[in-house]
Parts: sequence; structure tokens; C-alpha cells
Amino acid sequence: MAAFTERMAPVLLLWLAVCLSGAWAVDRGNFKTCDQSAFCKRQRALKPAESPYRALLETMELTNTKLTLQLINDNNKVRLLLELYRLQGNMTRVKINELKPLKPRYEVPDVLIREPPTEPLSLLSQDENGVVLSLGAESQRVIVSARPFRLDIMEGREVVMSLNSRGLLAFEHLRMRKDTFSYKVTSTVASVWDNIKRVFTSQTEPEVEKNEEADPANQAETAKDEDKAVDGMWEETFKSHSDSKPNGPSAVSLDFSLPGVEHVYGIPEHADDLRLKTTDNGDPYRLYNLDVFQYELYNPMALYGAVPVMLAHNTHRTTGIFWLNAAETWVDISSNTAGKTVFGKMLDYVQGSSETPQTDVRWISESGIIDVFIMLGPTPTDVFAQYASLTGTQSFPPLASLGYHQCRWNYNDQEDVRSVDAGFDEHDIPYDFIWLDIEHTDGKRYFTWDPHKFATPKEMLQGLKDKKRKMVAIVDPHIKVDSNYKIHNEIRSRDFYVKNKDGGDYEGWCWPGNAGYPDFTRADMRDWWASMFAYDQYEGTMDNLHTWNDMNEPSVFNGPEVTMHKDAMHGDWEHRDVHNIYGLYVHRATAEGLIQRSGGTERPFVLTRAFFAGSQRYGAVWTGDNAAEWDHLKISIPMCLSLGLVGISFCGADVGGFFKSPGAELLVRWYQTGAYQPFFRAHAHMDTARREPWLFGPENTALIREAVRQRYTLLPYWYQLFYQAHRTGYPVMRPLWVEYPQDPATFAVDNEFLIGKDLLVHPVTEEGARGVTAFLPGKHEVWFDVHTFQKHNGAQNLYIPVTMSSIPVFQRGGSIIPRKLRVRRSSLCMEDDPYTLYVALNVQRTAEGELYIDDGHTFNYEKKEFIHRRLSFINNSLSSVNLAPDAQFTTASWIERIVILGASKPSKVIVKTTDGQESPVEFEFDASMSVLTLRKPGMNAGEDWTVTLQ
Repeated sequence: MAAFTERMAPVLLLWLAVCLSGAWAVDRGNFKTCDQSAFCKRQRALKPAESPYRALLETMELTNTKLTLQLINDNNKVRLLLELYRLQGNMTRVKINELKPLKPRYEVPDVLIREPPTEPLSLLSQDENGVVLSLGAESQRVIVSARPFRLDIMEGREVVMSLNSRGLLAFEHLRMRKDTFSYKVTSTVASVWDNIKRVFTSQTEPEVEKNEEADPANQAETAKDEDKAVDGMWEETFKSHSDSKPNGPSAVSLDFSLPGVEHVYGIPEHADDLRLKTTDNGDPYRLYNLDVFQYELYNPMALYGAVPVMLAHNTHRTTGIFWLNAAETWVDISSNTAGKTVFGKMLDYVQGSSETPQTDVRWISESGIIDVFIMLGPTPTDVFAQYASLTGTQSFPPLASLGYHQCRWNYNDQEDVRSVDAGFDEHDIPYDFIWLDIEHTDGKRYFTWDPHKFATPKEMLQGLKDKKRKMVAIVDPHIKVDSNYKIHNEIRSRDFYVKNKDGGDYEGWCWPGNAGYPDFTRADMRDWWASMFAYDQYEGTMDNLHTWNDMNEPSVFNGPEVTMHKDAMHGDWEHRDVHNIYGLYVHRATAEGLIQRSGGTERPFVLTRAFFAGSQRYGAVWTGDNAAEWDHLKISIPMCLSLGLVGISFCGADVGGFFKSPGAELLVRWYQTGAYQPFFRAHAHMDTARREPWLFGPENTALIREAVRQRYTLLPYWYQLFYQAHRTGYPVMRPLWVEYPQDPATFAVDNEFLIGKDLLVHPVTEEGARGVTAFLPGKHEVWFDVHTFQKHNGAQNLYIPVTMSSIPVFQRGGSIIPRKLRVRRSSLCMEDDPYTLYVALNVQRTAEGELYIDDGHTFNYEKKEFIHRRLSFINNSLSSVNLAPDAQFTTASWIERIVILGASKPSKVIVKTTDGQESPVEFEFDASMSVLTLRKPGMNAGEDWTVTLQ
């Protein structure tokens, strides 16, 4: 039988893969709608009304760190505990849990980088209707209303945000199932006790409910009306899968109102526009990490990752909501201006309509507690810093990982790898990483190599290392159940697998066939997993091998919605409680393993498909199994912009599309777009035609080569931006509104984007395009075409004729961007090469920028081993000043060229270096374009210097 199963495994897997892929299209029937998700349907059936919850003000306690207050549901007398915190950095935290739950409810660990520091709340006033508390900032306060319970955050007379203003707070308390023996015993005892109380208690005792405790029997008894005729509370079936729900209903929900707001963003991952849509006429946005084959576009279906963070923006303020819950979550959005045309809004204005725009948001999660962080901005960068203070910043990637990555499912063997590597050299196209998918392993056993196709992996890796290149190999978190497989045997012997509801090891089908799933929620399991990346454990590896975690939603081919059963167990917790954080734990353990194998010195590169809040601390993400279609190229922009807004800057999409085979035009346009997105990797399905960059004829090879080379010239700028993201939490790839927050024309733009604040990119994403219209923001700005140096005024829609070689990119006037123009076969080969500085003058004829240099791969920057310079042009002088005088690092790189855009012709140019010596500099001036080029000024990139135009 075992032999038969082994023989049949590939056939079954192929059948499963075909069923899941749906002939290159998602089968929506594999995934739930809100109506098919019992808790979502139940909660969504509640309509805005007066809330049954009220605050019991006599229970209020105010300490130096928080306010606590009990809430009571007047329908069932169940009490909740509200905790309100004022946090450092202009944030407010609201936690709501049961006062006396039957058992503990899950509170998400390991996402916050520390317990957020608090600041004192002060009581401003109190009466029978509520309390008013100061939030410290001038005129900023929170009002807690008692009946019904409501919370308003105010600034002056303006309501910034309201909680439970629509009465949609819902908290399904844990209760005992009525048909169980323990319930019958408990309720019988409770009934007897109630009779005794009635005998000895006066009928006239006032407000008995204030002293009524929510004991388990009372909770079950008083909730009896809630249980009637509601399916899915204690058991739920989807297709052939049953969810036993041993804890019964446990959903939580809360509504937030945002007066004055029409634009909200975030809550990735969805294949949708940057600006979130209203959900009144369809499903809410779903956050539930799922393996979705060739996902559909422009809908709220769940995808591979879930970050429960939403940003709200108008011309006056940016705020954020961070809903810290790892269970399946749905987010409803409504707006009182949704559907109104521009004409309709103008008519409202003319007629003097007094209705203030407002967006209402409702969060619904299946289990856990309500734990929400309200980030009060008020600027976009304030919100980025606030969120970073909670969950950390983007990990600082090795410089090489910002180069180009070549991937395919699968490169067949070592000779195939060698041939592809040589092809890049033959066609003069730089790259840094070549990737291996699952076929490189011995029978899908991760941490192994196919003994025939990859018999000498160290020889292969050394060949790449000799060329200063690297490799990524896949390590997935499903482990083949095989008694001859060391990894499986160790996990089983240590009892590290996730358990099924009956206590045995949970098993499901994935690429190896029958597989177990390590319990990454366990710290000891993660420590063991990290130890497996040691060079003496993961045989055949070297320091230029990095890692890719796929399928970590987790993907279970024969599971409900292609994932793990919700009643599987992680210690004391059900999988339903932890689902969305599982992928983060896999990513974390892998990154820690790569760090540990180097003795803590080397920065890792790890790519993950599944993610959660905080995943930015561990590496990069990509947008999953896209397709070779123009709309998938377009959607890569808002998908990565949305991720950047919630802290995950290192994002990219599979260049060319994973499924299907792109035509030459689409492939070229995708390279041109991907070259200006943070993570730049081509990838393809095994059933597609080979598509290395030189396989589409010499003209297209030249176009792809040029796009990749543009990426490499800009590596100093990309690296500096990732250093900034690591230090501050600011996104690398940014929507226009982040830098132009008072310009409504930017609020919904998602077909172009900024890299940092100084480069604007409008990729060509339409088939057969002969022109594009780019919006250049900024009323008093000027923008320079980086290819022609043509100057354009801001605050205009600019039509740009395009050919197949066109990549519309503009540099902001007032900026200085460093480049390296000597492109070599990999980034490491360019380490000591000289810089060219592009100085784009604004209307005030000034500019500024930065230059950051370190060793590119270690954590030594944390020991102050780096160069960080401020570059400034003012009063016809360009200077380099040290931004980190206490840092120590040296570089062989020098300033080879300075190009000043929007310049006037000088009579002479003088450079003054650290030693006080002055030297003349050769220059050329193009009067037709006002471009001044200084040749070989020769200063070391790490030293102080000044160049003066006279």
C-alpha cells in the first residue's frame, strides 16, 4: 500500500494542481464569500442602530498608564473590560475583552516590537453622561459617552475619529454549548442558586444588574435568544470540510467613523486600486492568508498576506487604524459621498449642502479580542513613524538584493544554471541572484538537493561566487512525511508539528504529497528551524545562498480554501486564532537562521509570500501568482504602493507574469516597470515557454538590457532609500499624495508613483501605447525628464509620446540623486566604482540630497561603520557635509561627474577639498537644455568638499 501511495502521489498532486489552477484561472468556488463565512454573515446582519453596550462609569479607574472601564451589553448582561491608553507619539490604544471569559482569548504576540510606552491621561470632566480625558496635545481629547457607549477623539471642535458611533460594537462572549453535560450541570446549579437569591432578596433592591456577575452559566443562559436559528455558531461546513468550532461563536466587531474623509488606503493584500472602494453593494475586503492561483483583479478577495492597517487621508490630516488581530477578518467600508459624480459634488456645493464627507469602516474578526491602535498623525510621515514605533521598520537589505533576480520554476540542473548565468554575460545584462524552485530538492524534501540534477551544489555556488553573484533556493514549511527524511524525523521526535483537533499530527497534501506542518508559533520550534540553516546542517550551502519561503499561508491542497483547518491546534490555541500570523513566523525563523549561520554578522535576504503586520522586519514580499496579462502589469503598482503604506517597502511582482507566456511587448514593458519597483525579479511557471531576456530577438534584448542597466545605475539611490526606510519607516515606493498631501488631484493616482520623494515614474502599461499622460505634482515644482533633461512645470498633466524604449521618469527640481554609470555584471563588481551626481535645480536654484555608503552586506552599520553625507546646492555652490560625524568608514569611490540641470553657464568652476586645496574643474554647458556637466572633479565620496560655480 505504501508503495502504491508513493507511486500515486505525483498523479494526485497533478490532479490537485489542475483543479486548483482552474486552467489558468481562479476557481472562486474554492474560497468563501461573506455569506459563506458564518461569523461574517452573522455580524454583517447587524445594522447601524443604538448600541446595546453602555459604559458603567462607576467602574472607571484611572492610573498613570491607562483608563479601565466596564461595559455591559443590556441585551444579555455580559460585561466587557475596556482599556484605554494614551501612547507616546500621538497614538491611542483601545483594548476590549470579556471581563470574565470562560477561558483566555487569544491576544496576538510577537508583532509589537515592545510594549508601547504610555503617557498619562488626565481627567478634564465627568458627569453621568460620560468622561472627557486629555490626550496631552493641545486641545486634543477623548470623550467616552456612557449610554450608549461611544468614544470620540477630538481636536478642538473637530471630531477626528469616532468608535461605535453607528452602534456596531459586537463581542461574542465564550459560552458553553447547551447540549453538553457540563452545561446542563452548571445551568442546574445556577437555577437553584437563582431560586435561593429570589427568596432572600428584596423585590425593591435597585439596579441589581450592576452587581450581576457574568458567570459561565449566566452567559449561556442569557444568550439563549442569540443562539436561535443561527447556523454556523457551533459547527460550520464549507464544501466537504467541517469546522468543529469547539469554542463556539467568538467574533468581535467595531465600527469607526472618519468625518471629513473620502480616501482610505491599505489593508493589503488585495488585487485592487490604491484607494479602497466602498463595500455596500458587495463583499467586504477580506484579510485571510490564502494560496490563490492566478487571482482575479479589482475585487476584495483575500490573497496571500494580511496587514490589518488602514490609512485615512484628507487635505488636513492623515490618520491610521491598526487592528491587531490574526484571525480571519473582514473590513466593510461605506461613505456618504460614494457614487456621487464630480457634478453631483459641485451641485451640493452650489446648493449649500451642509453634509460633511464621511467614511465609515467596520472591522469584523472571527476570534481574539479587540486591540486597536489609533495613529493620529497628523502628517503621512507621522503615521509611518507611529506604525514603525509599534511593529518595527523594513529590514535593511543587502545591496545585492536590490539588483536584478532571475527565477523560474525550475532551472533544471546545474548545467542549466551555468548556461543561464553565462547567457547574461554573453548578452551583457547584469544580474545578482539566480533562483531555484522546488524541483532542486530531493523529492520535495526541503534542505536537500536532487542527487542527480544538483549533485555538487557547492561547486555551482562557488562558480557564482567567483563572478560575485548569488543564489536563492526555496524552503517551504510543509514537510514530507517520510521516515527516511531527517527533517521530518526530528520534527516528529520533538513533537513540533501542528496538531489536528483529535491531538494527532496534522497532515495535509502539498508539493511533496502527504506533509506535516511545523508549529512555527512555538519559539522552540522556530529556534530549531533556524538551526537547520547552519552550514553543517543544510549540506551543500555557502554564504551566497539565500532563501525563499513560499506556500506559507499555509497552503494545504486538500484543506478548506486550500489552507489549514481552523480547528487544528497550536498548543492551547486553535488555528483560527493564529492563521494570519503563521507566515510571519515562518519568515522570521528563516531570517534568523540565515543570520545565525553567519555568527550574526551577515544581513539575510529572505522572500516570503504570506505576511502580516511586522513582516517588514524580516525581508521582502512579492505579489504572488500573477499572469502574463496587461492588467496584471498595471495592478502591480497599486499592490506594491498599498504594501509600502503599511510598512512593507521591499515589494515586487513577477516580471513577465507567473502564469501564461507574455508576448515581447508585454515582457519589455514589464521589465521597464519592474526596474523601478523595489524588488526586481522575473519568474515563470514550469509550463510556460522559456523567457530569459535574450530569447525575444536582438531588438527586445537591447530594450530589456537598457531597463536592467537603468536599475543598476540607480542602486546608490535605492540603497539610500532603504536605509531611510529602515531608520524611519517611510516607504521607498510612494503614492503621490504622501509627498503632496494637500493636493486632492494626487489622492487617487495609482498608475504612477514616486521613488523616495525625488523620482517620479509613470510606466507604460497599455498595449500598443503611443503616448501616456503623466501628472506632475506640485504647483511651484519643476520636473526634469531623466533621459532628455527637458524641464516641465509641476501641477500639470503632461502628454508624453512614447516608443518601445520609453520609460517616463522625472527628477524633482530641488533634488540631488547619486548614480553609478559604469554598469558591470553584478552590484558587487561596482562596489568601488565612481559616482555621478545629478543635481536638479528648483525655481529657487537650490537642491539637496544624500549619499549613503557601507559594506553592503553586514550589520556593521549598526556599529557606526558607514558614510552618510548631505549634498547641498545653494548660492552656486555644491557641498558635501558629514551627517554622521561619529561614524567611521572609508570608500575607494570618488565623484567622477556632476550634472546640473537647470543651470547657467559659469565662467569657471573650482573644487575645494578637505585639505584646503583648490583646483579648477573642466566643464561643458549645453545652452539649449541648460545642462552643466562637470568632468572628473575627483573628490573622494566620503570626504568634505565644495564645488563653486563662478
